[in-house]
Amino acid sequence: MNILTKKFSNPYNSAPFTQINNENFKPAIIELIEETKREIEAITNNQALPTFENTIEALEFSGQQLDRVTSIFFNLNSAETSDDIQKIAQEVSPILSEFGNDITLNAALFKRVKAIYYKKNNLKLTTEQQTLLDKKYKSFSRNGANLNEVDKARLREIDKKLAKLKLQFGENVLAETNKYELHLTNENDLSGLPEGAKEAAKQLAESKQKDGWLITLDYPSYIPFMTYADNRNLRQELSKAAGSKAFKNDDLDNQNIVLEIANLRFKRANLLGYKTHAHFVLEERMAETPKKVLEFLNELLEKAKPAAENEYKNLENFAKKTDKIDRLEKWDSAYYSEKLKQELFSLDDEQLKPYFKLENVIEGAFIVAKKLFGLQFEKINNIDKYHGDVLTYKVTDNNGDLVSIFYADFFPRKGKRNGAWMTSYKPQFIKDGKEERPHVSIVCNFTKPTKSKPSLLTFNEVTTLFHEFGHALHGMLAKTTYPSLSGTSVYWDFVELPSQVMENWCYEKEALELFAKHYETGEIIPMDLVNKIKESATFHEGLQTLRQISFGLLDMAWHAGESPETIKNVKAFENDAFKNTNLFPDVKENCMSTAFAHIFQGGYSSGYYSYKWAEVLDADAFDYFKQEGIFNKNIANKFKEHVLSKGGTENPMTLYKRFRGQEPKPEALLKRAGLTK
Repeated sequence: MNILTKKFSNPYNSAPFTQINNENFKPAIIELIEETKREIEAITNNQALPTFENTIEALEFSGQQLDRVTSIFFNLNSAETSDDIQKIAQEVSPILSEFGNDITLNAALFKRVKAIYYKKNNLKLTTEQQTLLDKKYKSFSRNGANLNEVDKARLREIDKKLAKLKLQFGENVLAETNKYELHLTNENDLSGLPEGAKEAAKQLAESKQKDGWLITLDYPSYIPFMTYADNRNLRQELSKAAGSKAFKNDDLDNQNIVLEIANLRFKRANLLGYKTHAHFVLEERMAETPKKVLEFLNELLEKAKPAAENEYKNLENFAKKTDKIDRLEKWDSAYYSEKLKQELFSLDDEQLKPYFKLENVIEGAFIVAKKLFGLQFEKINNIDKYHGDVLTYKVTDNNGDLVSIFYADFFPRKGKRNGAWMTSYKPQFIKDGKEERPHVSIVCNFTKPTKSKPSLLTFNEVTTLFHEFGHALHGMLAKTTYPSLSGTSVYWDFVELPSQVMENWCYEKEALELFAKHYETGEIIPMDLVNKIKESATFHEGLQTLRQISFGLLDMAWHAGESPETIKNVKAFENDAFKNTNLFPDVKENCMSTAFAHIFQGGYSSGYYSYKWAEVLDADAFDYFKQEGIFNKNIANKFKEHVLSKGGTENPMTLYKRFRGQEPKPEALLKRAGLTK
């Protein structure tokens, strides 16, 4: 019997990672698709008149084991992949895409859904039930249920191709990341690098039976080198290697894949009656239209660009004065920014890192969650892990009741993609009067411990941990009936609010004193360092904002413009999209789009603006906390009740106003960013 096809018997019904063989996945997915098809047939063949319960609810709770197995599989493909898993992903993705279309293009099923939708005003549904009904109806109408048979066949073909292309895109980027190594045997080439970074590079070389030091494109290796290495030629080499991922006209090149994905998305949107992919996506977002997104980004650009130009000019002058370089290049940015920051604020990450031992920062996130939301985190060892590095926790409330199971995976390795993300292995929902609690995971790529030092985080890594932990809290504190409306199942431009708001606690003395303790002496972080963190919080905020806006504009260029069929050259198209945001000289060997996984592999296509959009919400929300006290129980309870627990059960602006008492005002963001007086 295949272990994946039945309810798991592990503690807390957790995923049985150690008992799963890769060859279990494909047969289990195929078997569970057939089982789900039988559940769908039972709904469509029901002789009783369609009701909310026998159609909408029945559909919502169909395929639960299939959903669990596919979430385990695709999470492993991101965090612990292998050649075998990638091969299976290429095989099962088109099958799953086809099955998804089997449901949304099922005329008999849609007929039942439509019958309920058209009489919804007479059904006395709860708000959550109304939202679920709207969502189910739109999942059909927005995905081809109203098409004729010829167009339905075209849609199926497009969706199958897209499923494979997105996978291939990600595999190419990961292969490029793993392939590159900067192997150094002369210690002078490491001049400027902090001791911890040198030790990590040496340890990495030893692990691969090499002399000297190894620098890779994994962030904990790449970022310290770009920030501190004095050798400008080596910084240039490393920068070009990172910037040219999947842009080398070889087997791992993504240029044609990018063009094909953009084209297929455009054709799909047209087929469904939308002008562009962005028009299709944004119909289900707070921003609503491409016009509104572009207005939002351009308004921010107007505020940020003068500050960014000024910061760039000052940085270039500083670099020329310091090292007499002829012009500032992309590989100089982090290096001279760090030096200028040290000069202006007498602050650098190496001063801060001893106070941010990973274990202490994790504990700090837990204490903040306890003070705000009454959560307790207990490390447990009685559930399976997919890798030895993964930490597992049982999360309970003040009554000792289970809130969630929590997985945390912090270090880079070969089978793990770069970056940081939150995901779920089991949703929260209530069925037959019994509540199922969620299993939530965060995945990061932080600095590993070395022989002489524990994992000491940069301040940027500290805020990243709190960011992903904010997403995790959104998942953990879910309190809804239906799984598809639970936790982070919200509008994409609302999903970043809980994560981004949590970052704010990292800048507050009251919070830092709870966990920022020197890893050797136990000394609490000195006040002057806390003050410097706050003072430097808006350092180069103009440049950072311009960078985020540029990514949002590139995303919209790919997805909101004229037919992508007219695009012949990915690099030239990208340069045109960047023309109003580019300050650094272009690097001809580099291309952002070919490794822009957020929009070509992940779920952020036509949605990258969400980060800045949610910053308006988070600055406004934290301003509310600041007025009443950052650990104010009343405000925390309102945030938990109206935002974190409600998932996607109502319109996000309705939920936000219920928490805040008003719509968000951008002034709080501009003030925090130092872009307004």
